[in-house]
Amino acid sequence: MVIGGIEAGGTKMVCAAGTEDGTILNRVTFPTRQPEETCADIIAYFKEWNINALGIGCFGPVDLNRNSKTYGYITSTPKKGWENCNITGIFQNALGVPVGFDTDVNGAVLGEVTWGAGKGLDSVVYITIGTGAGVGVYINGALLHGLVHPEGGHILLAKHAQDSYEGCCPYHKNCLEGLASGSAVEGRWGRKAVELAGQEQVWELEAYYIAQAVADYILVYSPQKIILWGGVMHQSGLFERVREKVKELLNGYVSHDMLKGSLKEYIVPPALGENPGILGAIKLGMLALERK
Repeated sequence: MVIGGIEAGGTKMVCAAGTEDGTILNRVTFPTRQPEETCADIIAYFKEWNINALGIGCFGPVDLNRNSKTYGYITSTPKKGWENCNITGIFQNALGVPVGFDTDVNGAVLGEVTWGAGKGLDSVVYITIGTGAGVGVYINGALLHGLVHPEGGHILLAKHAQDSYEGCCPYHKNCLEGLASGSAVEGRWGRKAVELAGQEQVWELEAYYIAQAVADYILVYSPQKIILWGGVMHQSGLFERVREKVKELLNGYVSHDMLKGSLKEYIVPPALGENPGILGAIKLGMLALERK
């Protein structure tokens, strides 16, 4: 059996054909252009593989309410041309297979709890900090949905007293994305994060903001593990700084052995490397096939 997966991003669409044990048979990337031409390339790719089901982990916002008329749609996205796009319907109609659908970060956390660092756990939070910031939440053995879906990348933070940067998010200046994303780093310092290695003040400030968010997720969701990734987290030493500041912020209030010591086994990078999103999409396809 072959399952297709799409990690749908605003810049690129990562597509893969895989098997039920998480083996990726083939993987390609298409640039994200307008829906008609982008989807046509993806449909042609999956037709070659004769897939049995498809999963999509998608940039958003998206509609995940199965009772909604716009279930499976990308809704109010800032990505021009993709507003109110029935992305699930496009692929379902063209390929004739069950299609699973969720946010890109929920897809990533699903990949990690199925085959990665969260395997065997029933409550995991996945945080990605790259150009933007996003959070996937897996609680009590299921992906978290609600009124819409978690938008933990926009959790509001207390600004550092010495930080004069107003924030890059057009909706909330002092949210995680607005203050700690790669876009925020570049906006504040005038250079990309990758060019700022060794700049102590840059990474102390990053850790200050990221740790606030992590501490809040611990207090709200009580996850058994936090998986932290994205381009910003590739900076050497940043994990250690974040773990130290999380301990300071929690100040011993949450009592558990996992929160003692260095937190090295609690706040971790993904075990699947750069593949949590695409493997999570494949798992979404498998779940769609099971529902059918």
